[in-house]
Amino acid sequence: MAGSTTKKVVIRRFEKESVAGWVNPASYLQPAGVEVLSAQGNVSHLAYGEIKTIVFVRDFEDAAEAGHLFLTRPKTEGLWVSFQFRDGEVMEGIMSNNLLQLEQYGFTVIPPSSSHQRVFIPRAAVRSVEVLGVVGSPLHRRKAKAVPKEQIGLFEE
Repeated sequence: MAGSTTKKVVIRRFEKESVAGWVNPASYLQPAGVEVLSAQGNVSHLAYGEIKTIVFVRDFEDAAEAGHLFLTRPKTEGLWVSFQFRDGEVMEGIMSNNLLQLEQYGFTVIPPSSSHQRVFIPRAAVRSVEVLGVVGSPLHRRKAKAVPKEQIGLFEE
């Protein structure tokens, strides 16, 4: 793994235990799988087919299972999506509303949990994806409030 900028991740797998380690955000997505540096210093390559999610965390202790569904409508702009995994589990998140930012190997979402920074979901892990809503659509921008007539203009001529 080249470079000194690495991010802490917990890789949840379908049939094996989770892997905690570090990835280089610029190059961790390889054609054959994901490259991760473990806490023991070993570089591993995990195939997309065995990965359920890659959770970017602040601390490994905060990586415990968190809520996978929004309790209310999210406020962050983007596409509010629901993923159904191969094992039947459902997870919601916010994706970018820009098709140019979609990754080739999967989806990066902002999860409902505040302890998780973002989550990468490989395409191979997903059975279905459903868009639940568009938050902050550019079609419905709020108009600026009109200035009251009794407001004086200090810098007007």
